[in-house]
Amino acid sequence: MLITLDPASTVPPFEQIRAQIAAAATTGDAPVGMRLPTVRKLAEELGLAVNTVAKAYRELESAGVVETRGRAGTVIAASGDRSLAELAGSAARYAARAKALGLPSGEALTLVATALHEVYGE
Repeated sequence: MLITLDPASTVPPFEQIRAQIAAAATTGDAPVGMRLPTVRKLAEELGLAVNTVAKAYRELESAGVVETRGRAGTVIAASGDRSLAELAGSAARYAARAKALGLPSGEALTLVATALHEVYGE
């Protein structure tokens, strides 16, 4: 798995790292059990401060995408799908709330698309 940073992006480097690892875990490009580089090694490869990479790893661990196994390092967790389940639940709650407020489904979808566009910068 190759992590690349876009220095011109408004997205902070730790978030670029977090998003790329999470996406790779979701698509299977980073299979369950795959060992990630150490924080220090990845920071060196990307030319970043160790704390920047550590923050990305901490957020991934909090989301259940990776787990740290002491000397065995940080690996893609089997519970990586937990992130998708959490988001599916959030999406269902959003849809129910939009309907309860009388919003047509098209408008509710447009709001989500706009929010995603703002966050992802696409």
